[in-house]
Amino acid sequence: MNPDTVFETQLKGLQRIHQGKVRDIYALDATHMMIVATDRLSAFDVVLPDPIPGKGRVLTQISNFWFERTRHIVPNHLTDYTLDAFVHDREELAMLKGRAVVVKRLQPLPVEAVVRGYLIGSGWKDYQQRRAICGIALPSGLVMADKLPQPLFTPSSKAAAGAHDENVSFAEVATILGEGIAIQVRQLSLALYAFAAEYALGRGLIIADTKFEFGLNEAGQIVLMDEAVTPDSSRFWPVDTWKPGSSPPSFDKQYVRDYLETLDWDKKAPGPRLPPHVIERTAAKYAEALRRLTA
Repeated sequence: MNPDTVFETQLKGLQRIHQGKVRDIYALDATHMMIVATDRLSAFDVVLPDPIPGKGRVLTQISNFWFERTRHIVPNHLTDYTLDAFVHDREELAMLKGRAVVVKRLQPLPVEAVVRGYLIGSGWKDYQQRRAICGIALPSGLVMADKLPQPLFTPSSKAAAGAHDENVSFAEVATILGEGIAIQVRQLSLALYAFAAEYALGRGLIIADTKFEFGLNEAGQIVLMDEAVTPDSSRFWPVDTWKPGSSPPSFDKQYVRDYLETLDWDKKAPGPRLPPHVIERTAAKYAEALRRLTA
């Protein structure tokens, strides 16, 4: 068992209740779960066959960094339990160290809470077609990577495995969640983005966009869950290389997406193998994001 590169986990004596694109989730008891961030990498909603060494630990450290610093905005899913309260095998504990957390069980809200501060990705495509994102009209004349007049809450649906998330309007989110919960999710998402974006700017990074996931606890309170402002869920651009009109270099998986766009691949499973230099470069970008944000 190599603790530095983990593609999939099968923990002894624990039931794996879900396997996402990156995370394996285990039941612990009636009110707690364990989330393990593996080194799997997904692109265009397809899990690629090659892991990125150390990626899961980077994601966990960055998420925990933000969870700790945003408690004044919204509660999160972390608990005070340590891994050895539930895992007793030394090899498994070594593998899980830094990449697993014990969290509260929540009722997940079935939307991706996306906030965009800059015009890039699917938002840029929507703008080119409609001069709007998720039904929110925008001024004409904007270019790729432009800073938006103000950050926008642009939610998306949670697609089933193998399918693509779709941008949806706030009205659709209100129908799915109920208007009261939808308004709270929008307010919390914008507040979290504003806090993180201001902090990151002080570290020389632009957070172009990010997504949050929320759940409800037993009291019906909204709780931040899953991950927070990581290279998997966000676009990080160096301030000194940002220039409207082109896609800036980034400290996230955009590097892999750009490589995949050069291949003759239909963006359906199975995904293509990654050459060693792409794996190494991607690992370095994730590590650099961690260093810049938390050093």
